[in-house]
Amino acid sequence: MDDRRRTLAHLLAERGRRRTRSSPAFDLRPVAGPPPRWTEPSVLNQRRRGLGRRPSCRIPRLSTGTPSPIEIARQLGARVIGQDEAVREMSVALAKKIAGLRVGNILLIGSSGSGKTTLMRAVEEYLRSDPALAARSTVVRIHANVLGEDAESGNPGEKLILRLLDRARLLLGPDTPIETLLERASRGLVFVDEVDKIRSVVGDRPNTSGIRAQEALLTLIENEAVQVALPEWAGGGVVEIDSSGLLFVAGGAFEGLYDAVYDRVTVGTDRGALQPVTVVDGGTVHEETPFRLRDWLRPDDLFDYGMSPQFLSRFDAVVLLKDLGPDELVRIFLDSKDSGYRQAREYFASQGIELAMSPSAVRRVAEEASRQPRLGARALKEVFRRVIRDYEFDPSRVASGPKRTLVIDRPEVEEAIHLAAAPSYAAKR
Repeated sequence: MDDRRRTLAHLLAERGRRRTRSSPAFDLRPVAGPPPRWTEPSVLNQRRRGLGRRPSCRIPRLSTGTPSPIEIARQLGARVIGQDEAVREMSVALAKKIAGLRVGNILLIGSSGSGKTTLMRAVEEYLRSDPALAARSTVVRIHANVLGEDAESGNPGEKLILRLLDRARLLLGPDTPIETLLERASRGLVFVDEVDKIRSVVGDRPNTSGIRAQEALLTLIENEAVQVALPEWAGGGVVEIDSSGLLFVAGGAFEGLYDAVYDRVTVGTDRGALQPVTVVDGGTVHEETPFRLRDWLRPDDLFDYGMSPQFLSRFDAVVLLKDLGPDELVRIFLDSKDSGYRQAREYFASQGIELAMSPSAVRRVAEEASRQPRLGARALKEVFRRVIRDYEFDPSRVASGPKRTLVIDRPEVEEAIHLAAAPSYAAKR
């Protein structure tokens, strides 16, 4: 283990992460840390050219009207289904953030369609839903590759602060004093999407753009003094922003990480660590080898993937989102605002037809989607599309009864699934 890896291991040990002899991996879920400090950092030290240094502004403590993590989780959980741990972690961080306290950065790891972006959007919607919360919070969402592009053109910290400043102006209005806008921007919430795309290696080759992007994000997280040239609408000049009040939440699918860890514990350096178990199902007995990434993931796996130790150590919480099973997918299919089923119901309603599906049909769609765990909830739309597209082409032909109702049952779902699996169908596509 080189010096960088020993440094990260030491940091993780200091944070109280536990190792056990029964598991070769550390627990990636956050554990209770020291109590928060009830002192607020200085967040704005302005220095305009020719005007000298202005008094620093401090984040006011929000002692009343601050929602509890349970209240926040209830709101986020209505949108994010099946990811209770991620919702809880985000709710605690958001409660601290709204209260004006320092918060540790969060890294979300989960396959495509598991709910990372949905969680980010749910936070944005939650903050927008309450004018009081919207006035306290400024949120931007940015693709990780954009940070790399900003780094290449120079001063990525300044560009991020300007994005937050524009967002604060949009929320609070163009007549808001610049000091207030800068204060809001300095304690903003930054969502970094697809952070796995900035890995430092791809295969055996260095990824220079990924290295620059990681360095840029690391600089933003570490650099507490960011020089910002204000736009003309803000009066121009240069100010110094303390960025230590920003909260970074980064998420990524980390494609290939699952397979790399599985290979390590089955045929690699830790061969034999993963043992099969005997399962009795429907009167038959067979062996299965259960594998959960969260049980076996080590820091070294993320280093090998291309995330530097310095970068990774800046995230206090690493949360692994679980793969969605049929039960969670049924809830998403029926309840999610973005559900393809809901969209289809609206389409048929516009044609004067009521669309309905039997519980067994819904379950069959979810079961088929769960066979594609790397797609998560996105697989629901793909499976449902096979079922519904012919009905959508000519709605009047398939509706029946005086109330013009279209009911889809399990046999129709089975037929669509089997048709899509047929070689002749695949060849046509």
